[in-house]
Amino acid sequence: AGKFYQHVPTETSQATLASVSPVFAVMKFDKEGNTTYFEKKKTELYQELGLQARDLRFQHVMSIATRNNRIIMRMEFLKAVITPEFLLILDYRNLSLEHWLLNELASQLAGEGQLVTYSLPFEFRAIEAILQYWISKLQGRLNTLQPQILETLEALVDPKLLSVDRSKLHILLQNGKSLSELETDVKVFKETILEILDEEEVIEELCLSKWTDPQVFEESTSGIDHAEEMELLLENYYRQAEDLLNEARELRVLIDDSESIIFINLDSHRNVMMRLNLQLTMGTFSVSLFGLIGVAFGMNLESSLEEDPRIFWLVTGIMFLGSGLIWRRLLSFLGRHLDPPLPPHVPAVLKKSQPAAGRAEIKNSLKGETFGLSRSTLTNQ
Repeated sequence: AGKFYQHVPTETSQATLASVSPVFAVMKFDKEGNTTYFEKKKTELYQELGLQARDLRFQHVMSIATRNNRIIMRMEFLKAVITPEFLLILDYRNLSLEHWLLNELASQLAGEGQLVTYSLPFEFRAIEAILQYWISKLQGRLNTLQPQILETLEALVDPKLLSVDRSKLHILLQNGKSLSELETDVKVFKETILEILDEEEVIEELCLSKWTDPQVFEESTSGIDHAEEMELLLENYYRQAEDLLNEARELRVLIDDSESIIFINLDSHRNVMMRLNLQLTMGTFSVSLFGLIGVAFGMNLESSLEEDPRIFWLVTGIMFLGSGLIWRRLLSFLGRHLDPPLPPHVPAVLKKSQPAAGRAEIKNSLKGETFGLSRSTLTNQ
């Protein structure tokens, strides 16, 4: 009875799992480029291919693996299973992916495209077609981002602007985020290929026809090493990924430099406004200081000075003259402490008398003396 009750839930669970097993929409390409469509459950598909269930699991991390003389390629929404006779694309229902499958992949596999590996076995053509599609997608994303970023930076990096447009900054933030995602995808693509290039056994396993077709194996031993061809193929796309990553890095450096320029421009305008505010404050202080004389004479105090009509102009002139002198003095004090110092003067006699070989030593000694002098001056201050 115990065995019976343990056996019934097992059959029930298996039936339940079989009923909810995912169904793949599969597109199949043969060596001649003929295309067929069909739907099949995951359990049936991996059993027919001689794979395991985890081999057909979807994941966003890019990977290229071999299993039971099959090549499994995962690239976000693209999953492909390559055999020596055909290519399977699983769940191809994606707008951009479906357009590429229907219009380009079939012709490339049939030899109508520009694949370099057409003279090699079928798995070479399939691998090159998928890698070419993915690197072109990454390049297209960069080509879309680059003009947008350059246009936004050109609008932001303007020394005449006293403020920064927030909408432009928002666009730049979104483009910077997209650029970071692109850099991550390119790095994953490059590292995946690099891991394969570091393992000779994996490169050998990618050459499926070498081990299934005796004629291909004899040709490879007679001088055509398919492993070397596969290595050259992967190195080609590794270099393309490296070039693409360098372009993305240059764009990232341009964004960082432009941000620094924007901050410098804003700081410069802010300093100008602060300096103007300080000058106006000093002028107000000067006028207020000598305005005390007018306050003193306006207190309705009786003296003999208010009877003289020339006293008004005399007091007013002293007020404006004293205020102007104090303001000029404060401005000169401000200029001495805020304006940058002039560079040290290099005597012309040293430039003419010393040979070209010794000028570098003189420049270094002058730089050392200037640095030591400025350091001692800062210490004294």
